[in-house]
Parts: sequence; structure tokens; C-alpha cells
Amino acid sequence: MNGIIDILTGLIIITGAVFTLVAAMGILRFPDLYSRSHAASKAGTLGSGLLLAALALHSGELGVVTRAFAAFLFLLLTAPIAAHLLVRAAYYVGHKPWEGTQIDNLAGKYKDDGRNLRCDSFD
Repeated sequence: MNGIIDILTGLIIITGAVFTLVAAMGILRFPDLYSRSHAASKAGTLGSGLLLAALALHSGELGVVTRAFAAFLFLLLTAPIAAHLLVRAAYYVGHKPWEGTQIDNLAGKYKDDGRNLRCDSFD
């Protein structure tokens, strides 16, 4: 039984490392802040979660499994939200998207003060 757990742990580690590598490559290769943050938050969170799952599976102790699950849940809840808030703040201060960006869904949606989003039904 230990051999199967070791093989499964190794496969999960390799998969998590691949996702983490893809996140790092996305940070290096993507052209602007918006797409880079997407790569870092999505693939990085999944890669880290898989590595924590491998740790929990290899350990087999309830305390380690509980802490690994709590850490994964914390990553899952905070990393995408933090990335969204950072990107929204960058857009808010005027950081322009890459010139090859086809669609900017927020263009023209802010009020004249540039701080609040327009709501056409109440404006």
C-alpha cells in the first residue's frame, strides 16, 4: 500500500510543479499586468494546492492533513480575490492594458471623477 501512495504522491507533485511552472512562464511571457496576474493567481493557486495535497497524502497524519487542507482553502479563497483587487487598483490609477487588447469592458464605465463605476439605471 505504501508503494501506491508514494507513486500517487509523486504524480501529484509532478502535476503541481507543472502548474507552478506554467504560472511562472505566464508571468514572464504575458505582455501586461492584467494577463500576468491571471496566470499567477489561477495556475499558481492550483499548483500550490496540488503540492499541499501531495504533502497531506504522503504524511498521512491527521494534523498535517488538516493544516494542508486549511492552507489550500486559504489560498483558494484569497489569491484570486487579491489578484482581482490589485488589477482593479491598477486599472483605477490608469495602468493601460497591452495595445493588442481587443476588448476593454471597463472603458467608459467610470463616472467623470474616475473613482466610481457608472450605474445607468440610477444616474
